[in-house]
Amino acid sequence: MKVLLVVYDNDSYIHWFPQGMAYIAAVLRNHGYDVEIYNQDVHHYADEHLTSFLDRNKFDVIGVSIIAGYYQYKKLLGISRAIAESKNRPARYIVGGHGPSPEPEYFLTITGADVAVIGEGEETILELMEAFAAHGPLDEIKGIAYKNGSEVVVTPRRELIKDVDSIPWPAYELFPIEYYRLLRMPNTGNSDFVMPMLSGRGCTFKCNFCYRLDKGFRPRSAEAIIEEIQYLKKEFNISYIAFSDELLMSSKKRTAELCEAFLKADLNVKWDCNGRLNYATPEILKIMKQAGCVFINYGIEAFDDEVLRKMNKSLTTRQITSGIEATLAAGMSPGLNMLFGHIGDNRETLKAAVDFLIKYDDGAQMRTIRPVTPYPGSPLYYYAIENGLIKDIGDFYENKHLNSDLFAANFTELTEDELYQELSQANIRLLENYLENKTTMMASQIKSLYSQRDASFRGFRQS
Repeated sequence: MKVLLVVYDNDSYIHWFPQGMAYIAAVLRNHGYDVEIYNQDVHHYADEHLTSFLDRNKFDVIGVSIIAGYYQYKKLLGISRAIAESKNRPARYIVGGHGPSPEPEYFLTITGADVAVIGEGEETILELMEAFAAHGPLDEIKGIAYKNGSEVVVTPRRELIKDVDSIPWPAYELFPIEYYRLLRMPNTGNSDFVMPMLSGRGCTFKCNFCYRLDKGFRPRSAEAIIEEIQYLKKEFNISYIAFSDELLMSSKKRTAELCEAFLKADLNVKWDCNGRLNYATPEILKIMKQAGCVFINYGIEAFDDEVLRKMNKSLTTRQITSGIEATLAAGMSPGLNMLFGHIGDNRETLKAAVDFLIKYDDGAQMRTIRPVTPYPGSPLYYYAIENGLIKDIGDFYENKHLNSDLFAANFTELTEDELYQELSQANIRLLENYLENKTTMMASQIKSLYSQRDASFRGFRQS
């Protein structure tokens, strides 16, 4: 059977490597299926190009995977129309990812897809392909929703894959890695090649705005991670690993063990990861730095203990301050991510967040504060429905979540106009701080260039 996997275009200059799709591609290829990747992302193809491509090429199955953002939702609708308009539509159309998983019935309706995969797809896709080949029933396949006439059938959730090391690596060779490796991350050099990787799946925490449905954390072994890094270095000259899973720093013990293994293997790569500030102790940060870590992306979200409690962040402002100061002292850049508009937020909590961001800004990133979004599947989404802020998933996507920098729901006591006024002023402060820092840095370079005749200067350029 011939399978086409569509990687949508999110209008980036350099796109993030589509890891989820690459895992599915690897599983299918390893089981003898003919897999082709349609890179709408790399080439910025219009949706009409996909229709034309399908008209000229025959596939048995087509698959698309999206996360829960407004832009991805719109892209999925366009891709679905392009598939429907083809004179050579594949026999089966599958949608998957975090977007469709919470309410797959809705996504089957709006896309015209035949099947929606709920949650992890590596085992599910193989059972689906076997059923398609045998023209067999789908009712015993866990973790899907499918159409049965006018009815939508949703089967029981599939158990998570316990041994994530058993999942084959992403099918790198099917993708244009020469393009994806040009991704820029904090503290990359101009000659660095970057590749995202997973160190595990899931998260040990339960923030109420998170749409992740899978419970718990399943780490990969240090040996498996190191082997994949060594492969990426050898085959694609990768020098920077962007660990993209929710939480590499799942505990102090696990973080230290990974770093010790990296040092023993003499990997000699830069890397970044998502971290937790309650684990950011000087001892842990020291070994992370020694092992090559140059940036830790922290989900701070608020600088107010009451708002943090309502978010279920399991974090305090004291831990935040201590962890950020320790990260900077260790010589690594911290990612300072903040949200606004959560339950309990007000002018004072926003000001505290902005003051914090400016105080600890090291210039590695331009920081802004974005609205909290109650994505379908998150506890905050169901809170919004219960309190009449959102009617249902259709209302969320079609009327409320029109842009990630606009509010989909107002959880505060401020009016909508006041919300936007406060957030506008906050982000202008952050922008002015960023520009001031950049001006100071470049002025210093100019003085050094001319006063010291700095021959190493490479021009006023940015990567």
